Amino acid sequence: MVQVLYIHGGMTFKNKVDYLKFLKTREVSIEPRVTWSGEYFTKALGDKFEIIRPRMPLIEDAKYKEWKIHFERHFSQLNDNIILIGKSLGGIFLAQYLSENKFPKKILAVYLICAPFDDTLSEEDLAGGFKLKSDLSLIEKNCNNLTLLFSRDDDVVPVLHAEKFKEKLPNAKIIIYESKNGHFDITEFPEIIKMIKALSP
Repeated sequence: MVQVLYIHGGMTFKNKVDYLKFLKTREVSIEPRVTWSGEYFTKALGDKFEIIRPRMPLIEDAKYKEWKIHFERHFSQLNDNIILIGKSLGGIFLAQYLSENKFPKKILAVYLICAPFDDTLSEEDLAGGFKLKSDLSLIEKNCNNLTLLFSRDDDVVPVLHAEKFKEKLPNAKIIIYESKNGHFDITEFPEIIKMIKALSP
């Protein structure tokens, strides 16, 4: 069985005042949030895949060091030929981790979905220690099957970030969709299901 480890998104703030302001002013809803990475993802991949979804600490005031600790706690339960997926903040987290550390297991593929490259975001701050170093070459040494996915209508992570990644990761495959309902706010994602299933023996 192939393991797929999915790192969700999150938010960071430069200070506590901004974080508290966000909590006081954000929209709230009692409606369940349906995303492609939930039940759809599990059903669409089927029983040949084991989906691992760590709940990363303090999603809405995330700190890289805390995420790193929690991420590494899972290593003893991971197998070789694992697939890593990171969306948004989860994407830059994986990029940062894999550019700074040798991953302990063999990686079959890495997918970074609407991952920010730096703090030039439209609506949000990128803080909390999430920052890429200038040399990202270790990512491609950890895994030579790297795909980055972006959407032209993304209102959170501009598609310009794809070009920044491409400059640092020349062997990565970059896919830019015309529309994924903004910041990949979609309930189904058949393209990534097809890519993952194509890797399965």
